[in-house]
Amino acid sequence: MREKTEIFIRDRADPFVKKGSDGFYYFTASYPMYGEHDSEGYDRIILRRAKTVEGLAAAEEKVIWDEKDSLLSHRFIWAPEIHEIGGKWYVLFAASASENNVWDIDCHIIMCEGNDPYNDAWTDKGKFTAPDDFSFRGFSLDMTYFECAGKHYVAWAQNGGNSNVYLSTVNPDEPWKTTAPAMLLTKPEFDWERVRIPVNEGAAVMIDNGRVYLAFSASATGPEYCIGLMYADENADLMKPESWTKLDKPLLTSDDLDGEYGPGHNSFVRDENGEWLIVYHSRDEACFNGKCGYSEGDSLYDPCRSARIRKVSFENGLPVFS
Repeated sequence: MREKTEIFIRDRADPFVKKGSDGFYYFTASYPMYGEHDSEGYDRIILRRAKTVEGLAAAEEKVIWDEKDSLLSHRFIWAPEIHEIGGKWYVLFAASASENNVWDIDCHIIMCEGNDPYNDAWTDKGKFTAPDDFSFRGFSLDMTYFECAGKHYVAWAQNGGNSNVYLSTVNPDEPWKTTAPAMLLTKPEFDWERVRIPVNEGAAVMIDNGRVYLAFSASATGPEYCIGLMYADENADLMKPESWTKLDKPLLTSDDLDGEYGPGHNSFVRDENGEWLIVYHSRDEACFNGKCGYSEGDSLYDPCRSARIRKVSFENGLPVFS
């Protein structure tokens, strides 16, 4: 049975919602390009905050950082995520190291100079560094952070022949430096991960029921885009591939939904009642039918991916999104 989900925030792809220790919910996402000649898209990091998840929809959206103010990061700012790490606020994001060159994109980080991420200034810490000769030396993006059993981790997508998802550890005092060689976590292997382009990207983590659940997005970014899942015991050595189990079927696809297409690049957050939500983006019917005004061009410049929210339930120890 197809299910309909209304748009939460329009034209905001790669949505990320985080509840801070200050009691506020924060929302950020990729700021879109409205066609290939738009000189303003993918050039800033935006932030909303509210006391409830629902309140984010109408909250004021502020620009907390712009690439024009940086010597280290340029356009193609994608998939920002706001996190509290070691008592400080950070935003992880992808950006180009050279002006207007999408192929020079890697994982970057900014740090809030104070305790109020909505109003205080931010410092650009530049591109992530690593102790190996692979990480962040190519096309890397979609970084997320999580803490589990007292250890701190980042997961990101990188070109390793395909777009694969990798995992490493970080020191919370210097979270812009990974502290272990990148571990390959998942690569496109099933048919549903290889439609048009073999892709795994957009990792998102939810810890519950004694397990670490890591969702990821797969295939090209059209209606074939979908969400898969891996999981591990929260007390396992997460840097060992054998600790992880990967499901052989996706958990959310266009076939599960009514009037929306290409669900993907999600985040997880608990609402005010402690219930898990999945926040993701998808395209609407007009875009799918080529009536949005942007469908004929490169999907990179199509702004029609909008944020939506669904409740997460659990069956047999696994999350259910549809």
